Amino acid sequence: MMDSHDTNLPLNQGDPEEIKDVTEVSDKTAEDATTDTTLEKQSEPVEKPTKESVLKRLNDLATDPENASKIELDTLKQSFYKLHNIELEALKKEFVDNGGKEEDFVPQNDELENEFKNVMSVIKEKRNSLLAEVEKQKEHNLTLKLGILDKLKELTESPDNANKSYNDFKKLQQEWNEIKQVPQAKANEIWKMHQLYVEKFYDILKLNNEFRDYDFKKNLEIKTRLCEAAERLTEESDVVSAFHQLQKLHQEFRDTGPVSRELRDEIWARFKAASTVVNRNHQQHFEELKEVEQHNLDQKTVICEIVEAIEYNELTTFAGWENKTQEVIALQNKWKTIGFAPQKMNVKIFERFRKSCDDFFKKKSEFYKQLKDNMVQNLEKKKVLCEKAEALKDSTDWKETADALAKLQKEWKAIGPVSKKHSDMIWNRFISACDYFFEQKMKATSSQRSEEVENLEKKRAIINQLAELKGTENTEDAEKKLRDLMQEWNSIGHVPFKEKDKIYKQYHTAVDGIFDNLNTNASNKKLNNFKFAINSMQGGNQSLYREREKLSRQYENMKNELLTYENNLGFLSSSSQKGNSLLTEINRKVDKLKTDLEVVLQKIKMIDESLQHEE
Repeated sequence: MMDSHDTNLPLNQGDPEEIKDVTEVSDKTAEDATTDTTLEKQSEPVEKPTKESVLKRLNDLATDPENASKIELDTLKQSFYKLHNIELEALKKEFVDNGGKEEDFVPQNDELENEFKNVMSVIKEKRNSLLAEVEKQKEHNLTLKLGILDKLKELTESPDNANKSYNDFKKLQQEWNEIKQVPQAKANEIWKMHQLYVEKFYDILKLNNEFRDYDFKKNLEIKTRLCEAAERLTEESDVVSAFHQLQKLHQEFRDTGPVSRELRDEIWARFKAASTVVNRNHQQHFEELKEVEQHNLDQKTVICEIVEAIEYNELTTFAGWENKTQEVIALQNKWKTIGFAPQKMNVKIFERFRKSCDDFFKKKSEFYKQLKDNMVQNLEKKKVLCEKAEALKDSTDWKETADALAKLQKEWKAIGPVSKKHSDMIWNRFISACDYFFEQKMKATSSQRSEEVENLEKKRAIINQLAELKGTENTEDAEKKLRDLMQEWNSIGHVPFKEKDKIYKQYHTAVDGIFDNLNTNASNKKLNNFKFAINSMQGGNQSLYREREKLSRQYENMKNELLTYENNLGFLSSSSQKGNSLLTEINRKVDKLKTDLEVVLQKIKMIDESLQHEE
């Protein structure tokens, strides 16, 4: 039964004159939720779809389009075209990498895309057909409800027969509730008319309290059940589903008749309180989605700025471009892990990122083309050097020709690289001509070589003596012996050219090892003696302070001396044997000064520790 005082209204309404159709609100909210929910699902980690799996699911939905979710259809459509676009980009890149121009790329016909469009068209046609049937049914429902309103009107115009008409009234109420939706434009109007006639009928109905109380009791049971259902929805984890379920509960609450006046406000307040929680959860859900989308947009904007800020004028080598390419690819992979941006910016930010990446790979392609051209030019230059070396290889003017070939080798090093397939060939050609000349020169100067071999043996003997000297404990004797061996080494002449670097490296490794050992032993001895000296020093703290001041001045003097040696090193040349010997000697002095400086620092530290202990 219905009552003029029952407030069976939507959550945000309190006046029947301001009632808005719940369907309109829920449809709009559902449409908004569709995009947001789709984005949310897209950002969740799921098994990667394929175009074939998307088509299979669409074919399944095509068999039952009435129950097909718009959210799922939109998600499938986005997934299909995302995969489709990835394939197109890969084909375009392959086309460009194979020498084609990007503007000349024409994608081939995709049978899967054609099938996708056909299935979507079938689903759309079926859903449109179902929608037309729904609208047709709504018009029919409107006609039926208008007929019921006419009959209700007749009942209200016969007040004398109201008691006799009660059963007819209840039957009309049941018929009214069984009829579902009507066209949106008429829903509010006929609802108001229905309420008016029901209220008028109750006003003229002279029923006894037993009938009226029975109706109130049944309506209270129904509305209590609806309150409990709404309260359960406040705990529902799927807030979108809870919101849509709440709209159905609201419609049922409106269609249910009144309760007793003293319980009317209480039951409505309970239902409204639960509804408020569900609506707040729904609103908060989409606000959180918007925050996530904005965060995604911020991340993608930063990635775009990184790619756009690449300094192309600094990428002048193959390695530089390869390293930067790996960085760009890493940013592209990072992009794929970020969810959707807000709908109005999602396409724009993607186009911005794609443009910046396209610019990068276009400039990389131009660099490689220029590099290839340079390699061709370098190959021609090296061919010219090969011809010059081959023209000189049979010369017997040993000194002049050797200098000329050395100059050609220097020119060769100054020329950039050639392509890998020509690199070994051109190098073997050049070095073969050089080697041939030097082999002939070596044969012609065999006597000189005999002397060089003898010198090599002498230097090896010195290296063996250095190895024996390394373990000695007598610092002064060892240092004198080392100086004698170094002087003897410098007096020996040239060794064979191929052995020169090797024997020289062995010699210096041995000398460096001995000097390190001598410096370490001497340093330890000095520090131990100094420690004993300060422990037995007369005069207390004043003597320690004077010694510390003396060591500080010594440290500064040694630093200045070290700086002078290091500056002098820049003016020396090791091109001659004499210059090389002097350079080595100065390096030794520099190393010794550094060791002595460390010893002085350790002595100062010992004094500081002793002074601290005295305090």
